[in-house]
Amino acid sequence: MTIGIGELLAGSPDNWGRWGPDDEVGALNYLTRQEVLRGAAEIRTGETIVLQRLIGDPDGDPVSPSRTPARHTMTVDESSWDPGGTGPAFPGGLHYADDKIDAYLQGSTQYDALGHVWYDGRLWNGYDARTTVGGLRKAGIDPIARRGIAGRGVLLDLPPWRGKPSLDPGELFDHHDLEACAESQGTVIERHDILVLRSNYLSRTPRQGNDPGLEFSFALLDWFQDKEIPNLVTDTFANEPPVDRRSGCALPLHCSLMRNLGVVFAELCDLERLASACAADRRYEFFYVAAPLRVHRAAGSPVNPVAIR
Repeated sequence: MTIGIGELLAGSPDNWGRWGPDDEVGALNYLTRQEVLRGAAEIRTGETIVLQRLIGDPDGDPVSPSRTPARHTMTVDESSWDPGGTGPAFPGGLHYADDKIDAYLQGSTQYDALGHVWYDGRLWNGYDARTTVGGLRKAGIDPIARRGIAGRGVLLDLPPWRGKPSLDPGELFDHHDLEACAESQGTVIERHDILVLRSNYLSRTPRQGNDPGLEFSFALLDWFQDKEIPNLVTDTFANEPPVDRRSGCALPLHCSLMRNLGVVFAELCDLERLASACAADRRYEFFYVAAPLRVHRAAGSPVNPVAIR
């Protein structure tokens, strides 16, 4: 029998008020200037690897069932100057291209705002859920976008550690597995690290909709709180299976890590080039930099994160 998410998480740790009553970026506060410098110290070769999936991919955008793929439209191109076209006449004969997209802000590689998910009528930091009506007046994506994210990133490449090309549908792992995977790579997960978890699940054809991911437990929450993890980055839709197998609750880690602890989530990243580079030189630490688009009162935003090695 499914219990309420509030009942499930009663007594769980939270960081409400930790950074003041007006905070909207949560655990990103851990990423001080010193932490940015610690991340930058991981740069060895200057190699840059972008982690965004292509929007409008001809092979299809990975989108959840409730969302539709991005639609890209050319509004002006060379055909605009064909006979009967509407292309404007510029001095000297200049022509140009212009275009637009109609897309879900969380329909590609993206960051969630801290106000993206809530329960019991309260968002991150205790903001009233009514502040989401018509757009997020609190804990939207813009405060995160204005701040930016930079720090020491650590890739945890789970499929090779488990001896398979990709994780299976619904496959679970916990903080003990993260530590063991890191140890197998010669990596140490340090406080304030940005965790980048590769499942390679989106390579599976067909995908069965039941993402692999972290399994909810209070021990996992305590581990995130003790490590003071600012940002969780994955290549799946939700960083966790859609429904917790024990409680029957949907997305308990969104509710506990994001809503309660202020951990910022990034999802649907392309981690394949990064994984290959890390495996080649057995170096899984890097400088991670990301800045979502500044969108007024939005619940999320596309992003093109960069790993600098």
